[in-house]
Amino acid sequence: MSNDGNRIRIGVAGVGHLGAIHARLWKDHDDAVLVGVHDADNERARAIAAEHGVPALATFEELIEAVDAISLVTPTSTHAELGLTALRAGVHCFIEKPITATYAEAAPLIAEADARGLVLQVGHVERFNPAVLALRATTLDPMFVESHRMAQFKPRATDVAVVHDLMIHDIDLVLHLVQSPVIEVRASGVAVVSDTVDIANARLEFANGCVANLTASRISQRPMRKMRLFRRDAYVSIDFAKPGVEIFRLADAGESTSGIAIPASMFLGDIDAGTRGRSIVYEQPALEPVNAIAREQQEFVASIRTRTAPPVTGEEAAAALRVAEEIVEQIARRESHLTDR
Repeated sequence: MSNDGNRIRIGVAGVGHLGAIHARLWKDHDDAVLVGVHDADNERARAIAAEHGVPALATFEELIEAVDAISLVTPTSTHAELGLTALRAGVHCFIEKPITATYAEAAPLIAEADARGLVLQVGHVERFNPAVLALRATTLDPMFVESHRMAQFKPRATDVAVVHDLMIHDIDLVLHLVQSPVIEVRASGVAVVSDTVDIANARLEFANGCVANLTASRISQRPMRKMRLFRRDAYVSIDFAKPGVEIFRLADAGESTSGIAIPASMFLGDIDAGTRGRSIVYEQPALEPVNAIAREQQEFVASIRTRTAPPVTGEEAAAALRVAEEIVEQIARRESHLTDR
């Protein structure tokens, strides 16, 4: 790996709204140096490049020749081709979600990265939301999950169903939290203002008995990004937008909360039923002020440095994409059945 001052040379391919954020954050990174950007829109590429004092490379091939690693923030339809080109050139890849347009396209990327010992990380950014990070040390073991991800309508990304655009965040999170194979998928959805599904609901059943009910919409009056997790003796509420976490759990009577300041933890009441006295405890874990995309980038660099698996692997991203495809297929079959009546 050749680098400047032992810093990893980074390039950004695709400098639209999200790619521009990647470029800005890479520019300020302590362990990496932004060396160039590329975009199909040459004028846009030159503007972002000038903002950060780096060259705008005319072709993708020129970009990957100049870097050790890239952020691939191009349209999803290009991820398979560009990602494979970069990996074959020995370049580590951070690819924005979803990993590829189809599940089948993801396999060659994963195989190439494995064969060459390269880091392939996928940008499922909610994994790095401060609310999710605050729960890393908490044993969740959910048996029922309910999520709502609602957004106001924007023309962006209406070329794909809301399942791939928004719901895939929650699919990835649920697969990560439940850690059990999906054995059944049921789904319904409607195309309201675009030619693809704009609102969808999916019910996932896992081998361990957990059930997840996921709803996503891009035609909501008010935005919402929330998830609730239920297990025996506890309920966890996550607000990704706020962000914030609330935990309600049962504790043995007299369990100490000393050292935890109110309102971080408090007793809400006692339960007299049952063979032993129990209390309802409310907890609000402290959140670290984290920029989720910057944290993704830090973890990407750390994986390159230590040659360890990234926090969101290609395999995990492909698994989420496979479930998303099944949901879309279920919706299409349901619509076809209703049309044939």
